[in-house]
Amino acid sequence: MRRSWLPLSIVALAAVAMAVHGPIPQLAHYHDFADRRAFLGIANAGDVLSNVPFAMVAVWGLAMLRGHAARARLGTALAGWMLFLLALLATAIGSSYYHLAPDDARLAWDRLPIALACAGLLAATYAQTHRRAPGLTLALGLAAFAVASVAWWSFTDLHGPGDLRPYLLLQGAPLVLIPLWQWIDGSPRAQRWALAAAIALYALAKAAELGDHAVYDALGFASGHTVKHLLAAAASAVLVAHMASSSRPSRAGALPACAARR
Repeated sequence: MRRSWLPLSIVALAAVAMAVHGPIPQLAHYHDFADRRAFLGIANAGDVLSNVPFAMVAVWGLAMLRGHAARARLGTALAGWMLFLLALLATAIGSSYYHLAPDDARLAWDRLPIALACAGLLAATYAQTHRRAPGLTLALGLAAFAVASVAWWSFTDLHGPGDLRPYLLLQGAPLVLIPLWQWIDGSPRAQRWALAAAIALYALAKAAELGDHAVYDALGFASGHTVKHLLAAAASAVLVAHMASSSRPSRAGALPACAARR
């Protein structure tokens, strides 16, 4: 089998496996977060305020692309990167809104920008590893899938256990597809190290999230979910740093990958 068919084959296999598996519901007691302390009148302050770094990373990335020349150097990947950065900014807002009073209705506004961030990163990476890719069309198509994946969970949640399959497929896709695209394209080592760092931070973030109460009991001053936000923002910063590098003159384009999150 040609290497170029491998990414599509893996996605198709994952989609078939999920279809055979059936609906994947949300974890029980998902909204039962460990740190419920308020600060300056802000409920659940640790989980709310730890979203500020997402906004900081997004503003930094947008500032790097304020010049026409920087945007032009990203070529067809620009649409994907803009979607990623705007989604990061929306993540800071949506996640803060959710954590102020966690419930399923607010969770949709947390998951939507995360799905869009993964869509943007997939579009940006594909465009930079497939030179003739229709960047804007791809970004719009993946954004539509991101919206549909969260809408599907919200709809099914209203009629029973919500089904997370499309959302999980989109969230997991960058971790598999981006390394494969870089390998097939023969991307520079710097790009692969950036991906490895982002994946490592993402893995630590998910571990902290799953150990929310245990981390809080161990540290006392921060919960696992708060730590998760900080590590995910750090992973985003690694990616934005490489995006900024590829938008500068006289530098080899260094393409990043996805981190995300929930």
